[in-house]
Amino acid sequence: MAALSQLSDDIVRSMSVGAVFSDFGGNINSLDFHRTADLLVTSSDDDSVRFYDIISAKILKTTYHKKHGADRVCFTHHPSSVICSSKHDLDSHGESLRYLSLYDNRCIRYFKGHKERIVSLCMSPVNDSFMSGSLDHTVRMWDLRVNACQGILHLRGRPSVAYDQQGLVFAVSMEGGAIKLFDSRSYDKGPFDTFLVGGDMAELCDIKFSNDGKSMLLTTTCMFLMLIMEIRSKCGFNMDSSQNAIEATFTPDGLYLLSSSGDRNLHAWNISNEPTKIASFDSYIGVPSCLRWAPRRVMFAAAAESVLTLWIPNNSEVADVS
Repeated sequence: MAALSQLSDDIVRSMSVGAVFSDFGGNINSLDFHRTADLLVTSSDDDSVRFYDIISAKILKTTYHKKHGADRVCFTHHPSSVICSSKHDLDSHGESLRYLSLYDNRCIRYFKGHKERIVSLCMSPVNDSFMSGSLDHTVRMWDLRVNACQGILHLRGRPSVAYDQQGLVFAVSMEGGAIKLFDSRSYDKGPFDTFLVGGDMAELCDIKFSNDGKSMLLTTTCMFLMLIMEIRSKCGFNMDSSQNAIEATFTPDGLYLLSSSGDRNLHAWNISNEPTKIASFDSYIGVPSCLRWAPRRVMFAAAAESVLTLWIPNNSEVADVS
């Protein structure tokens, strides 16, 4: 498996399916790559959290969480620990988030506070802080080392949260297409910037920063994909629309983005200047609801319903996965 170097249009166009995992017992809800290790984690409606080695394209471990379920999941800084949000019976136990060790299948810590399903979850890239956004109209700040919530924002609508790659700024979305930017070291002072995107029809369901922090990728419940090329100047583009929810991801160099679409294809864009579509691929699995480019490899993962695929350049070794 090739390490990430300078991507080109030809390399992106050459991406093809290298491995397929179709043994899930329910829809895949989320996936995440570790920032420094060659690992992937997934969560799904069969209450499983699955742990993969992306170099060998082999599953390392599967754990089941029947009491709480497995909804959103993201890695911590430790390669065998994750944060997972609960899906079952939030009213009865209130344990909306769990800090899990996949090494020994142990729950290290429970986090209580959210009253409804968590729809956005992200880990700080620089310390033990993480954030969660819930349909209870709150965003909560947490620290892996303590159970208690460290801060709370009350918002209108469905919130989405994201840290920039330096951990200095985080973004929070709310209804009406409003995005608020906070200094992560002094968020209690309120946002230092607020701007609107897409008008009243745009309820944002995901936010991603590029690695250089200059661009922001937004997906909405109205099936629009928006790219904010220069956050400070608010220069944006409507990238695509479809009949189904879109998922999208930056490449680590920030020069390309990849999106899923209701036409069952994956679309690749060169965004080094004005966005230009350079390729479309048949996803082979329907409309991917999870899509993420690996931070250290020429690879991305796409999942639709109960099937996970790993994509690599077609001149790479293809994994034989039974």
